Amino acid sequence: MRLKRIAYSICISSWTALLSGAVALAQQQMPPPGQQQPSMPGQPQQPTSPTVGPGAYPGTAPTGQDFGDKAFVSKAMEGSNTEVQLGQLAQEKSESADVKQLAQKLASEHSQMNDKWFRPVAEQLGVSEPSGPSKKDKKTIAKLENLSGSDFDTQYLTMILKDHQQDLKQYRDMAKLAQDPNVRQVAERGAGVIEQHLQAIEQVAKNHNVAVGASAKSPSM
Repeated sequence: MRLKRIAYSICISSWTALLSGAVALAQQQMPPPGQQQPSMPGQPQQPTSPTVGPGAYPGTAPTGQDFGDKAFVSKAMEGSNTEVQLGQLAQEKSESADVKQLAQKLASEHSQMNDKWFRPVAEQLGVSEPSGPSKKDKKTIAKLENLSGSDFDTQYLTMILKDHQQDLKQYRDMAKLAQDPNVRQVAERGAGVIEQHLQAIEQVAKNHNVAVGASAKSPSM
């Protein structure tokens, strides 16, 4: 009887030790909380959910520079429309051959810039073509309509001189900073035309005693 009890106790102890070892081994193989369990060989691993946040889906929203490209194209087309109207007005109001010739040159070349360069780029970017000059330029044109002769020449030359000085800087800036390569290209080509216009304006302005310095201000109208 005593031998049976000893054998029974040894058996129980062996099973207890075996069970404890199995539990310990299982605990060692379990991954820490939050850690994904590695997939078994030949078993596809389940993808994890992507992190949603800024930059998670690049290219889905326009950047500030995108809007800058579009604004430049729209403004350039507005400016060209203004030059066309001013050119027509100069033919009526000016009494100077050189002013009329200059105005015709500016109107013609700005119209070509719109047709050949800016309109195709505007269509590509989804920019609506301006219907005419800006509200500010319309007011200036309305004031010029009340002038004639030398008074018109002075005001007209002063206005286009200042506008072309500002435009040249903007065109040069966009030739470097525009995000769209087509916008950079038309800005660079346009800067060359604007620079030529500015030189021609300065020459005619000097003939009419209009200041041509970069700080020249438009006289009160």
